[in-house]
Parts: sequence; C-alpha cells; structure tokens
Amino acid sequence: MKYRVGIIGCGNIAQVHARILMDMPDIEIVGCADIKKNKARDMAAMTGARAYSSAESLFNAEMPDAVHICTPHATHVPLCEAAAERRVAVFCEKPPAVTEKQWERLKAAAQLIPIGICFQNRFNPNVVRAHEILDSGKMGGLLGVRAFMTWKRDEWYYTNNWHGKWKTEGGGCLINQAIHTLDLLIGFLGKPDTVEGSMFNHHLQGKIEVEDTVEIFLKSGEKRGLLYGSCAYVYDEPVLLELRCEKGTLTIRDDLLIVNSGSESETIRCPMDPALGASYWGGGHKKCITDFYRALDEKRPCRNNPDSCADTVNAMLGLYARCRAAGMV
Repeated sequence: MKYRVGIIGCGNIAQVHARILMDMPDIEIVGCADIKKNKARDMAAMTGARAYSSAESLFNAEMPDAVHICTPHATHVPLCEAAAERRVAVFCEKPPAVTEKQWERLKAAAQLIPIGICFQNRFNPNVVRAHEILDSGKMGGLLGVRAFMTWKRDEWYYTNNWHGKWKTEGGGCLINQAIHTLDLLIGFLGKPDTVEGSMFNHHLQGKIEVEDTVEIFLKSGEKRGLLYGSCAYVYDEPVLLELRCEKGTLTIRDDLLIVNSGSESETIRCPMDPALGASYWGGGHKKCITDFYRALDEKRPCRNNPDSCADTVNAMLGLYARCRAAGMV
C-alpha cells in the first residue's frame, strides 16, 4: 500500500526519519511542519514535500495516512491525540509521554489509531542475537544485567527553548538519553517489580533544572539490574550492557557481542545498519520504521507499540515521581 506521510518537527532527528522514508518505495512525504518556518522549508526542499508552520495546517491540507512526530517531548501526546481525532497513524519519537497523566492519554489514543514508538535499539543485531542465545538456554538462566551509558551534554546543548526544563523536556539524562539503555535492560530482565534509584545534577547546577546523572536498581523476581547513566562525561562513549548468566556472560558494545562461557570466549561481530545520525544513536531506525509500516500493511500492532513499551515507560515515570518527591532534583 502507498502511504502519504507527514513529518511534524523538522530538527535533527527528523532528518533521520526523512532520509529513511525517502528510500521507502511505498512512502510519499507530502508535508513537513515546524513552528520555525525555515526548518519546515528546508526539509520540504529536501523531500519534495510542502512546508507548513503547524501540525494542524499539515493535517487539514494534506490529510496524511501517517505522521512522524519529532517535536519536543511535552508535545508528543497532544500531537498523537490530534492525529487520533483524524484517524491518522503515528510513529512517535521517544519519550512517548512526560507524565503519568500524559501516558494514560496516549494509551487512550492508541485505542483509536496505530502508534509506534522509536525505541530503535531493540532492532540492533547484537541485541537480537543476545536474545536468541538467552532463549536457546546455552548460557543457562539470566541472573542479572548491568548497563553503562556515559555521554557528553554540555551547556550548549540546553541553549534552545525546551531542553533542560521539567515542563518541556520532562526530565534530563533518563528521559532523553538513558531511556534507550533502560529499555534494553528491561527487555532482557523482564517486567520489573522493583525500581529504585537516584538522580543528580553534577556539572550543570544553576544551568538546567533537570538531572544529568541517574542510577537505577531494578528487580524482576530474583533477577537484578543496575543502570548508570550520565551526560556529564567528556565524550559520547558506546553504551555497554553485560548480562550475567548461570553459565557465563554476554557483553554488548558497539557492534560486538562477546560470549564468555567458562574458559571459552567468542566475539561475534554483528554488523549494524549505517547510522544516519550520531553513531551512538545506533542504526536501528530503518528497521524500526520499516516494521511500523509493515504492521500497517498487515493490520497488526507494530513491535514498538505502547503495550510493548509500557514496562520501560512505567519504570521511567515512576522513578521520576519518586526522585522529585524526595527532592533529589
């Protein structure tokens, strides 16, 4: 089926979406909307679409089959609701919501339209291979997972009008950067029955309202997970995940999966799709977006639907609520 598609929000991540959509034979990008008209015009020129200064004008003029929402965090749910009113399918950048009330509203919208959420790293070949090895039983049962994300976000990153603010970004390191690592960790660990943690602003005190560092402890039954995420480092390092099993460990880093079983070690190179944005974002965007449209064709939920993302979103939002109530940030 041919899909007429709009892109709402024409910043950096929208460039990745646009390049993927332009290479898909069954997609026609018909409109690009941004409140900054020059950004909409630039993307329209790149894609051959028409430029709009608001989502509403794009909806009304083009009546698209689907839209990609690539706007600041707090606007994701209102835009999903606007699409739902018009029965337009949505592929939404992370995070799907910034508050628990918003999350409930998004789930209600998902009863009316297909919604896909951009947790692209689920599609990374080393992540897929690690799941296959765990499922095979070769490594015995999973005991725990630890994860490290250390990136660089200095003051310049927060000079726009929405990053670094509770009202518009909904948080800092966790909701914007470490959310992908949390999603992978929970994907391996399973639905957590315990989520505890702490948040800090180490290097941008007085500059931003939100956290630049988070540590999280999770339990799922007897399995335990640890996550350390920080944007206070000097470089955007590759994320590291280590899965401790009864018969050894699986380590995921870059495009590698390292399998240590007893005295034997095997390094499996898992070639990634080319990263269309920053390399540390991963290269799974194409597979994630392709799955969304294949699901529309097949009239089934896509892999990254709200139900499949609920454990991650609930853990994130619950931790924010507890840390803010405790005055940590």
